[in-house]
Amino acid sequence: MISLLTGIEADHDLRCGLAGYLAAVSVAVGVGVESCAVDLDHPASAYVALDVRLPGRPGRDTALLWDEGHGWAFAMETHSGEDLLVLAYLGGDLVPSPAEVARFVAAIESAAGPLAAPVPPDRQTDHEDLKERLLRYKRDTWAAGVPPLRLAG
Repeated sequence: MISLLTGIEADHDLRCGLAGYLAAVSVAVGVGVESCAVDLDHPASAYVALDVRLPGRPGRDTALLWDEGHGWAFAMETHSGEDLLVLAYLGGDLVPSPAEVARFVAAIESAAGPLAAPVPPDRQTDHEDLKERLLRYKRDTWAAGVPPLRLAG
């Protein structure tokens, strides 16, 4: 038995909502859920591998990063295997529509990179509001025949 005081139900809601949201974003940016991973530690975060290559850096993979403090960021892998290099932040809404995230990626791709230096948005996150907004995307991954997202960590 697991005590309800552990917060497991809250983590379940966050996981289900974030999984659904990432599935919708991955489709919008042209990749599948197999390209996504989530980390439910605090702050919750996610990774979406992209099929986008930037001119001038054709050998470097790109990705979208999301966390509950900064929202979406466009990042590039380094050759050394260190942390990803953030090139741009979307800013604005913490849970923008998947179409808005896709437009963010397309704008960076068409400009061949970020237009300005990356400055992380400074926002206060209401965890309950975030969970409620993500739950709009909640889905039953097994019923939909879609493999679950990988949990990072």
